[in-house]
Amino acid sequence: MHKFKKALTLAVATSVLGAAVPALGQEVKLGFLMDMTGGIESLAPAILAGGELAVAHINAQGGILDGGELVAVVADSGCDATMGGNGADRLVNTDEVTAIVGALCTPATIGGANTAAIAGNTIMISPATTAASVSQMDDNDLIFRTTPSDAFQSVKLADLLLSKGINEVAVTYVNNDYGSGLANDFTAHYEANGGTVAVSLDHEDGRADYRAELGSLDASGAMDLLVVAYSSGSGQTIIRQAVESGDFTSFIGVDGMVGDDMFTGIDAAALEGMFATRAGSYEGETADIYAALAAEAGLSPDAIYAPQTYDAAFLLALAIEKNGSADRDGLSAALREIASAPGEVIKPGEWEKAKQLIADGVDINYEGASGPHDFDEFGDVSGVIVEYAVQNGAWVEVGPIE
Repeated sequence: MHKFKKALTLAVATSVLGAAVPALGQEVKLGFLMDMTGGIESLAPAILAGGELAVAHINAQGGILDGGELVAVVADSGCDATMGGNGADRLVNTDEVTAIVGALCTPATIGGANTAAIAGNTIMISPATTAASVSQMDDNDLIFRTTPSDAFQSVKLADLLLSKGINEVAVTYVNNDYGSGLANDFTAHYEANGGTVAVSLDHEDGRADYRAELGSLDASGAMDLLVVAYSSGSGQTIIRQAVESGDFTSFIGVDGMVGDDMFTGIDAAALEGMFATRAGSYEGETADIYAALAAEAGLSPDAIYAPQTYDAAFLLALAIEKNGSADRDGLSAALREIASAPGEVIKPGEWEKAKQLIADGVDINYEGASGPHDFDEFGDVSGVIVEYAVQNGAWVEVGPIE
């Protein structure tokens, strides 16, 4: 039998969200392990804001447990294993948070989990980590995700290339679990269905010059280049230097490449038509509810991974409420209970309703901003992968990949 894997606050008008938080009550700390620096630093503030919006909703509707305040404690994980480990250690052992939202980049999540969270019996829910290797961690049912695994994204990426008639491609990927896992899974599915990977080269993030790697990639004869990396890091530098050299006719990316930093120092016209894949926005009633709540708070409803971060924070708060204390023991089981059927459906922003149902002993089932979160035995969820393309100098969502 397979053992279970893993076993700001925003100012929001109380007229919209409910009564103010009582002055008395137990303070509960919720950690946010966010990559505020590093490869996706341009995306991180909007992602964090999604989680802080959930905290604001909870505090404005009676607070957590016996009227206590839910406090967001932020640590920088730097899109890096060492920084992720240090940040998680601070949250777990110094700040003594009950649970953690994050990290975002795969190395930071794995570093945080292995350094502090698992040993500290602390749940982490990542809204953005996608590496398939996370599913295989021996984590005592502590590491969860609200975004699909790259095992899913890689298949959709391969299908998208083949559907566009791209039957040969050169690949370069950042040398970490995220890059190698996604690239390897992509290659396996792409070649099994008739595609050819002319060359696949890893590279180290954070360097100033990738011209040697580009020379090897160009020598393969492939005209299309797939870059599995980050828009604030090596991915942008590689694309910029490839444009300067004129080595490739078109460029392809993945979720880490979908950011405005891609256009720094590049003539945007040279990237027109570049496309990428990433986890998409759920389309349904709960997504519409979140979009309205985000807009009301002055946030962009379309910010990448912000809905998933909202859900991670809201899920953890519901689990704490269900567990009846700020203790870490029992929280994993409570999380699974409040995230799945059967139970009365709870939608984004419905904290007061959920709190009362839990107090009454009624089962609940949270349906989130980014969709249902019926965690499988690995703590993973299904989802939607969408295509993004560069149009008129900006990333634009094209639509779901069938």
